[in-house]
Amino acid sequence: MESKELLKLTVEAADDKRGEDIVALDVAQVSLMADYFVIVSADSKRQVQAIADNIVDFVRQAGSDVKSVEGRTAGEWILVDAGDVIVHIFQKDARSHYNLEKLWSDAPLVDVQQWVNA
Repeated sequence: MESKELLKLTVEAADDKRGEDIVALDVAQVSLMADYFVIVSADSKRQVQAIADNIVDFVRQAGSDVKSVEGRTAGEWILVDAGDVIVHIFQKDARSHYNLEKLWSDAPLVDVQQWVNA
């Protein structure tokens, strides 16, 4: 699966579980880790976990593989490594604390509005 298709899939999966303030960064030119980072906010530990589980399900149903899921037990920040796309799901306070958007500010934003329900 191409990385742009995987990006779309992960954004749709996060939105499906009411992930908020979904942002995608094109990190291909600034990082060797992945092509895209997706950053998502959630209101609670349960919602963070539900979004992560849904992303894993969507990716696997599409025939792709999830390399790892980290932070599942704590549920404050879960990282889903789907290869070319790495998804960071945060509780809102943790997201503002770590501020990945600022950390990766050299990476251009990707418009994901077409993939989310407004």
